[in-house]
Amino acid sequence: MRLPPKPEMTWPSVWRESWHYDSLEFGGCTDYLGYTRAYRNRFVLTMNLVRKTTPPPARVLDLAAAQGNFSLALAEEGYRVTWNDLREELAGYVRLKYERGALDFKPGNAFELHPQEPFDIVVATEVIEHVAHPDEFLSHLLGLVRRGGHAILTTPNGGYFRNQLPKFSECADPSVFEERQFGPDGTDHIFLLHEEELRALAAKAGWQVEEIHLYTSFLLNGHCRTEPLLRILPGAVGSVDTVLQKLPRSLRRRVDVGLAAVLRRP
Repeated sequence: MRLPPKPEMTWPSVWRESWHYDSLEFGGCTDYLGYTRAYRNRFVLTMNLVRKTTPPPARVLDLAAAQGNFSLALAEEGYRVTWNDLREELAGYVRLKYERGALDFKPGNAFELHPQEPFDIVVATEVIEHVAHPDEFLSHLLGLVRRGGHAILTTPNGGYFRNQLPKFSECADPSVFEERQFGPDGTDHIFLLHEEELRALAAKAGWQVEEIHLYTSFLLNGHCRTEPLLRILPGAVGSVDTVLQKLPRSLRRRVDVGLAAVLRRP
């Protein structure tokens, strides 16, 4: 995966926005170190979970894949990857970064994907919190994978102490959020799922929940005015985060910003 050195003025605005995120995630930009550290944690964890559940050359659907970092990395490791995003114009930006591997493109609304052949694994990172009906989303994912196949999901942790968004289970009529769903930015989150909610929703949709991980403390994410510490004492912050990851799970539900789930279709 190669990152374009700089955005061109002739690029569409969505390409330039994607380049900005790429510069933070892998391009060496240090403007928001908390974001960078949290993203890389999520990237490494997700890639490891994919490798653990399904080796290449499995067929992978990368859902709402944006600038395609997971799509490209998995293709380079030998997976047969299908990139998907609602923003069709982003496919051209992903092609700029492509170097090798089996990668094809299926843009469009995730709810309208009905593949002729089911996938071995679906990857949906930071997607479900943008959907008005996460229960229907999980049910739809089930139909995208073969029996015995997996879904890897990541989402912000609803139990995190700074979360001010509602639980999905507390919403009487989620349809009121349909007009604003699918927004791509962090400000477009609708619900943040708690661990117990994610387990219950996945099980109700027909999934077997194999693993749920909590990861990345508020310190490593640069919250609570800790961003300067990432600049002057990055090693110390990393060490403290390692200690926090050994706390009882009840406490980690409060201090960790991310959830990752491994789901299996029976």
